[in-house]
Amino acid sequence: MKTLKTLLFISSLLTLTISSTFGKIKVIYGEDNRLDVFETTNSLHVELSESTAAMIPNYKIKEVNSYEVELEGKSLEERGMCASERFAKQSTAANCSGFLVDGDKLVTAGHCVKTQSDCDGSSWVFDYKVSYSDQEKVVVDKSQVYKCKKIISQTLDSTTENDYAFIQLEKVVKGKKPLKFRTSGKVKVGDSLVVIGHPTGLPTKISAGAKVRSVNDVFFVANLDTYGGNSGSAVFNATSGVIEGILVRGAQDYKYDLSKGCQVSNTLGNDSGRGEDVTLITNIKELMDLKPVLVAPKPIPPKPKLPWWLRRWLGL
Repeated sequence: MKTLKTLLFISSLLTLTISSTFGKIKVIYGEDNRLDVFETTNSLHVELSESTAAMIPNYKIKEVNSYEVELEGKSLEERGMCASERFAKQSTAANCSGFLVDGDKLVTAGHCVKTQSDCDGSSWVFDYKVSYSDQEKVVVDKSQVYKCKKIISQTLDSTTENDYAFIQLEKVVKGKKPLKFRTSGKVKVGDSLVVIGHPTGLPTKISAGAKVRSVNDVFFVANLDTYGGNSGSAVFNATSGVIEGILVRGAQDYKYDLSKGCQVSNTLGNDSGRGEDVTLITNIKELMDLKPVLVAPKPIPPKPKLPWWLRRWLGL
């Protein structure tokens, strides 16, 4: 009896640690649809992943040489998840996810960046991904690391459950395309979705096979396979690649397995559980006000004016 109480106590501590680290937590619905970028055969989804960024505390970004940095983080297994968990050997360096919407502007969840101190304490890193399933160390080019300059707008409303942050980076992101996002209307129940981000802080994962369950004026609910760390992930229409919203909340990620003595993913049926909440992208007024930069057309040179005597001779 004493042993059982001890195990239950350990379970509650582990659950509390995961929850406090990542805020609102998420879950697997039906089959686990998460894939590493190198495993994904959908070229559109791979392209979208290129503009996904990880929010990584500055102290976890270690210089390797003059042009590379290593992104340091404990593996899932080191953090108490079972060795049988998918991606158990991979590092978990990220706290949240985000995505590029303009040259130097990025969107994430409001609970990820609440203050300028949050902005200053982490960097946004593109290309945080692996090349094979058990890759433990991730090194990226320094050019893919961007500091947060300021919060343009941020909301974390406990009444409406509106949750988003719109931030400006220190400089324009090179080599990455700003993503397309919905500017009017909203998703419909049954629409197919794909989410791209950093579940439990892991390198980029692409997870399709989800659908919209319900929609209101602030957020929609879907059976997305997401975890803490996915907060701030872009949720796309799986066919068009247009952003529909921002992953912000969900059900419990992991549960303690007494027989194994470690944490396992919480798995529910496709139509079970509370679902995952996604803030409508159209809630961000400042984002909706963004105007595309247009290249001014070259002026058309005026036609030469003919002298009066030639116009008269030509009958003009």
